[in-house]
Amino acid sequence: MAASHGIPRQSVQAIENTEQVQKNIQIYRDLETAVHEKIAERKYTNDTLEQVSELLRKNPEYYTIWNYRRLIRQHDFVEAGSEADQIVLIIKFDLDFLFPLLRSFPKCYWIWNYRLWILNEAKRLLPQQTAREFWQRELALVGKMLHADSRNFHGWGYRAFVIEALEDLADGDDKKSMAQAEIEYTTKMIGANLSNFSAWHYRTKLIQKHLDEKKATDQERRQVLEQELELAHKALIDPYDQSLWFYHQNLMCVFDPSLAARTMAPNLSSSERLKYVQEQKELISDMLEDSTDCKWIYQALVDCNLLVAKIEGSMSARERLEVLDWLKSLVKLDPLRKGHWVDIEKSVNG
Repeated sequence: MAASHGIPRQSVQAIENTEQVQKNIQIYRDLETAVHEKIAERKYTNDTLEQVSELLRKNPEYYTIWNYRRLIRQHDFVEAGSEADQIVLIIKFDLDFLFPLLRSFPKCYWIWNYRLWILNEAKRLLPQQTAREFWQRELALVGKMLHADSRNFHGWGYRAFVIEALEDLADGDDKKSMAQAEIEYTTKMIGANLSNFSAWHYRTKLIQKHLDEKKATDQERRQVLEQELELAHKALIDPYDQSLWFYHQNLMCVFDPSLAARTMAPNLSSSERLKYVQEQKELISDMLEDSTDCKWIYQALVDCNLLVAKIEGSMSARERLEVLDWLKSLVKLDPLRKGHWVDIEKSVNG
């Protein structure tokens, strides 16, 4: 092994690496101290902003520093007064600063949170059309980001805020709900990736919103419900995919008398609910032929019989035996939740 002044080269390299790490830590601490001091002294200058930016590049999870950046920008907006051009430059500068951070840290909540704040400042401070242009560009940006990472739940939540802002800023002929267009967007994204839980969750809210906005009739609501049940079963070609079962469970809430009022089809009769549940039970039972080791199937079947009991007020002896049999399989397939399955068994036997 080669050596330098009697010290093995690997040891020299390790010492140098350690020294560099210690140097970087000290640089970071000095920067942090400088920022804290300047904010405490209310020095909301470009120099302070640059140091804040550098600190956030090093550690975007440091939420206190994001709050410092807000203080600086609030000061800048007051200084700008009614000068819309100056406000536009400030907002553009911050959006450009945030973009590379989002690409490097797409699931950092604080970056999304600050970006939403600065765009809301555009709504507050700028003419309506100017603000709307910012938000329209933002929709295109979040679309690209979700194309790159379609399961980023921060991105999906952020998209909902962007759509809400665009609807709020719309004027004249453009003032209409974007719910239908967003439902179509989720259809496309789900088609590209069935396991996209965030897209399924977003779709649930959109459908409810769309039906309420159009004051849909009970018949229209039943049609949408049937379409969604059909879509869910087409997606369940892979019964082991948890995301799809969550969406299916959400749809099944329509048939729960205690939850129905807050669902997409609140006015089904008891006989209609029973009919739908029995149809779902048959479809799910058919899946067992090829997937006897899938816990989600057994859980869905248990839920079907429990729903029937809620609707009818009691459970038949045959349905009780079915549930107990499915629970035995669940205890084997999902032993970590044994206590939960035992509790259901007790409630059924009780």
